[in-house]
Amino acid sequence: MSFSFLTIIYLIASVTFILGLKMLSNPASARKGNAIAATGMVLAIAATIFLYRDDEGKALGNYGWIFGGLLIGATIGTLAAKRVKMTAMPEMVSLFNGMGGACAALISIVEFNHLANKVHASKTISLQDIFPSSTAYGNWTGEMLIILAGLIIGAVSFAGSIIAWGKLNGKIHDLAFRGHHLFNFVLLLIIVVMAGWMIGVFENANSLVFYTIFFMSLLYGVFFVLPIGGADMPVVISLLNSFTGVAAACGGFLYNNKAMLTGGILVGAAGTLLTILMCRAMNRSLINVLIGSFGVSAEQAATKQEQGNYKEISLSDAAVVLSYANKVMIVPGYGLAVAQAQHACHELEKLLTARGVEVKYAIHPVAGRMPGHMNVLLAEADVDYELLLEMEQANEEFPHTDVVLVLGANDVVNPAAKSDTASPIYGMPILDVELARTCIVNKRSMKPGYAGIENELFFRPKTSMLFGDAKKVLQDLAAEIKNL
Repeated sequence: MSFSFLTIIYLIASVTFILGLKMLSNPASARKGNAIAATGMVLAIAATIFLYRDDEGKALGNYGWIFGGLLIGATIGTLAAKRVKMTAMPEMVSLFNGMGGACAALISIVEFNHLANKVHASKTISLQDIFPSSTAYGNWTGEMLIILAGLIIGAVSFAGSIIAWGKLNGKIHDLAFRGHHLFNFVLLLIIVVMAGWMIGVFENANSLVFYTIFFMSLLYGVFFVLPIGGADMPVVISLLNSFTGVAAACGGFLYNNKAMLTGGILVGAAGTLLTILMCRAMNRSLINVLIGSFGVSAEQAATKQEQGNYKEISLSDAAVVLSYANKVMIVPGYGLAVAQAQHACHELEKLLTARGVEVKYAIHPVAGRMPGHMNVLLAEADVDYELLLEMEQANEEFPHTDVVLVLGANDVVNPAAKSDTASPIYGMPILDVELARTCIVNKRSMKPGYAGIENELFFRPKTSMLFGDAKKVLQDLAAEIKNL
């Protein structure tokens, strides 16, 4: 009876995962969707702890360890989530994703040792030791295949996510050497061959081979992400997220846990789709992201000559231009997040709206450091979701826009993506802010953006630069508008 009830709860949890993921696609329902999915996960965990019984009818036991781990994990997660800044959210996502990969790899290690413990005095693991009454070699092959898949994918996801985390917070820099991609290919080939050998000739494989695969997978995860440019980290994080989902699904197969299996499949599928969509948003293939180099080095950026003279605009002039416009489009970027200026931006929007100005926001798919970064940031400031336009919608409205206010965005508004075939971002769809009648760009300085390349927009006749911290500039603008 308990097993049937447990299965029903797993089914309910799986449904909540699907509903929650669906609701996450809309910022207006994202918070509720997250709560629904989290509730389903709590149900699945509680049901597993209290209702699960093995073939002999025994419960899990070890409740002290289980609840101790839950308490420690919940405490760390809660404190980290409360203290994290919105600018550091991509790093946290990458770090948490890495923990998921590590858990999946640990599951494979535990299950391998579980098989190994069935061996009596032998140092090697024999098929007959594991399945003494079974002649179905395929049963063992499938189980070992899942264990190794979870181990390899989980270890790669963990190591790669930690490197991505370090790159996002600036602690780790891009590193590549001659023959780097060949080294990665050979390393992956060795891992696959060793895993295949363990599956096919398991009787001659001991724990040393298994743990060698594990450590080589960790090494591959490190060297897999190290050469990828920082501007491509959002794509890499999405890809690693899909890896973690697949690794978790392997754990669901091992334990015959429907909720774990469904959750892993959903994460894997969502991460894969998001990776594909982001590559399309940058007009690049996944292979190009993983093997290519996006942007230029700091030395190259420093030696590149400026394309001309730029002009500045004063706060008072900017306030007049914005106040007497009919339509204003705000383009938020990472600079807005760094300055924590979302609330000041919303105040400016309300001021302009009160003066009869139509204000909307143009959101590029890869603005910020991860997909949806700007949407979450603006939602935190209670900006009306209906005012947020996707890139295609915004590009249709730019020609009819009086003023575009670019706040900390750089590469996603760079016209070089359309005109300079030698540019690393050539072909990447951008926000066509240059089509508006006037463009005001707020930046701290003229330094290149995340991709490390100079922005042609800054030197266009319609563009005026408004230097300073985004939050202070917006607050000063609001004060100037109030005095008009």
